[in-house]
Amino acid sequence: MHWADVVAKEVAETCDHPLIATGISPTGIIHVGSLREAITGESVRSAVEGMGKEVRLIYLIDSFDPLRKRYDFLPPEYEKYVGMPISRIPCPCGKHRNYAHHFVQPFLDAVDSLGVHCEIIWTHELYEQGKFTECIDMAMRKREQVIQILHEVTGKEAKADYAPYNPICEECGRFATPQFDNYEFPYMWYECSCGHCGKVDIRKGEGKLTWRLEWPAKWMIFGTSAEPFGKDHAAAGGSYDSGKRIVSEIYGGKAPYPIPYEFVQLKTGGVTQQMHKSLGCSVTGLDAIGMTPPEVLNYLFLRVNPSRAIDYDYGMGTLDMADEYDRMERQFFAGEWTEAEENSVRAYEIAQHNHVPKQMPLQIPYRHLVNVAQMTTDFDGVIEVLSRTEDMSKATPEDLERLKRRVECVRFWLNGFAPDQVKFSIQQSIPAGIELSMTEKAFFQALVTRMNDCNWDAETINKIVSDVAKESPVGSKGAYKAMYKILIGKTAGPRLGSFLASMDKKFVINRLIQASV
Repeated sequence: MHWADVVAKEVAETCDHPLIATGISPTGIIHVGSLREAITGESVRSAVEGMGKEVRLIYLIDSFDPLRKRYDFLPPEYEKYVGMPISRIPCPCGKHRNYAHHFVQPFLDAVDSLGVHCEIIWTHELYEQGKFTECIDMAMRKREQVIQILHEVTGKEAKADYAPYNPICEECGRFATPQFDNYEFPYMWYECSCGHCGKVDIRKGEGKLTWRLEWPAKWMIFGTSAEPFGKDHAAAGGSYDSGKRIVSEIYGGKAPYPIPYEFVQLKTGGVTQQMHKSLGCSVTGLDAIGMTPPEVLNYLFLRVNPSRAIDYDYGMGTLDMADEYDRMERQFFAGEWTEAEENSVRAYEIAQHNHVPKQMPLQIPYRHLVNVAQMTTDFDGVIEVLSRTEDMSKATPEDLERLKRRVECVRFWLNGFAPDQVKFSIQQSIPAGIELSMTEKAFFQALVTRMNDCNWDAETINKIVSDVAKESPVGSKGAYKAMYKILIGKTAGPRLGSFLASMDKKFVINRLIQASV
């Protein structure tokens, strides 16, 4: 059974109206790895819905978190905002409501295009609406008990001055130090490092719970049934362990079903590296959506158990993943797969959000689309090129829409992430500077003779090139290099038979004639 079905079964059996929660702290550039939480949450939501249950998925944006330092990608003037809630810091580009909105909106666009059915909730608005009031009050009244729980869970020293709640200074806008002895609902007095003293109303957005108190408070507010979160929170003594006790012993609630997941690592050139939003990343969530069809990206995260790490390879791995997805699609519609493929086929199904196509879609190999997309400039041209080697007459509107999306993804990938080895451009004439030997010219002449009256398909073309190369001093390797030189100005390129078959026969013959002179 697929892991999403296992979690969904547990949730559906223990909750009448399940609620799945996910979230993010948009303190910096949000990388592709952050998609794992959203996709994991959506997969469980989708699986629960498939069981006939009414279920919600919420996406909590921790917009009230402080800016802990000025990151390298921020201008120098942002030094003055360190320590302030990110919902109250200006947008770096001036086009968004605030700092938090600036960094999270592209990510929300990516999540939306993945088909994630979630409700967006901003944490700073929850504070302003007084949703945290009861939990803040209980945390303050039971502060000593909170300190003891954190000591027992984390093993760290029990600090008598621990503050479950930090007021925001009305003078400088930064989080300040509360005066516990003067707390009297709903007011909290504070002293700030800027020298100002004052009081805040905990019913308003004038302060914030610390993370280990805020997370279980969210469980109370929403009645969270299940929640995916990074493995760091799931470590022994981590915030989930403390949250379980805080929500039960301080707030009087229940912890959600945990779905801890491993991190996603960026892989490029055979080297893997950790990603972190505070450091910036060469591949954002929106980039991933741009270069990979939504259903394929969903499949990437769903095909393995959350406890396993994922190496995100935005190079040739992008093509490998699309090929694997297409293979699982064929298995699904054939109704035949091995036991080892069972979970992968189910991952394909879940990746559709309960909307699996009614019939086997038209499949054009992603690698072939990489070639076709570089042979023409628009979608009509793509259809024309494909029609030379594929039967496009039976393509449905849905097939064409999916094909168009894939072509857009391929072009996005080619324009910023694809390795140079797959990039080419068909030259309108023999590239300048190309030198051809008499042996190569004779080889081209022989090809013209054999190709003039042949069937124009990949298999026939491959055989002709191979046969003529064997009869020529140029040899097989030299033959292929020569062909690529006169067509794309490189010594290597796409699989020659399919490549030539996708081109106009007259164009290829004319190029061979020009090169043989």
